[in-house]
Order: sequence, then C-alpha cells, then structure tokens
Amino acid sequence: MAKETVKKATKKVAKKVVKKVAKKIEYSAHDFAIKAAQIASELNCTDLVVLDLAGRSPATDFFVIGTGTSDRQMRTIADDIAEAGRKMGFGLFGRAGYEQGRWILLDFVTVVVHLFDSEYRQYYDLELLWGDAKKVDWEK
Repeated sequence: MAKETVKKATKKVAKKVVKKVAKKIEYSAHDFAIKAAQIASELNCTDLVVLDLAGRSPATDFFVIGTGTSDRQMRTIADDIAEAGRKMGFGLFGRAGYEQGRWILLDFVTVVVHLFDSEYRQYYDLELLWGDAKKVDWEK
C-alpha cells in the first residue's frame, strides 16, 4: 500500500517537473532575440538591429545590436534583458563591458546582445562586418 502511494506521488512530481521544463524550452533563440530588441526599444535604445547569423557564425545564431544614450541606461537595458533571458530559459553565459558602459556584451550562447555608445557603435560597425547576415524584423 505504501509503495503505491509513493509511486503515485512520484508520478505527480514528475509530471510537474516535465511541465516546468517544457515551459522553459518553448522559446526559441529567435523569440528571445526579438524580446531582447523589444526590451531595448522600450528603454529608448536606438538603431536596433537583430541579425540572423545561423549558418554564418560558429559562435551564435543571433546578434542584437543597439545604441544607448548613457552608461546607466545601457546597464539598465542589460539587466532587464538578462532577467528576460532567465525567465525564457536562456542563462547568461558571459558578460563584458558592464562597468565601463561603452560596449556591453551579453552572451546567451545562441543570442549575443551588443549595447554600444554611439562612438563605439560607429567604430566597430558590426552590421558591416556581418553584412551578409539577414536582418530580422523584430518590430512586429
């Protein structure tokens, strides 16, 4: 009798775990890249571009590129995108430039977010470097 109760309880717990995992993986890298661009736009980031690098880059599938107006604003955007990533099942693998706030890079493996100040955006010109990449319409 006790074994049956344990089995039933184990099945219930297993079903709940499967549902939670399924919710986490239902978002694609494409979905997250669009969400990151939308967050940046809502926080007044400009010149937003989402590049589809799948098949072109061995490192990632999407770049999200934007220009911030201040280091504080860029850090806020970075924090909000990182939080959205966690909620959508995309853990932050690496972060660079956060303290300086001139070029903040957030690496979620399949999505990499680049937040530049205007000077660094013009200097590094990632859109030119990845000029053959398809631009994703994120403003739907």
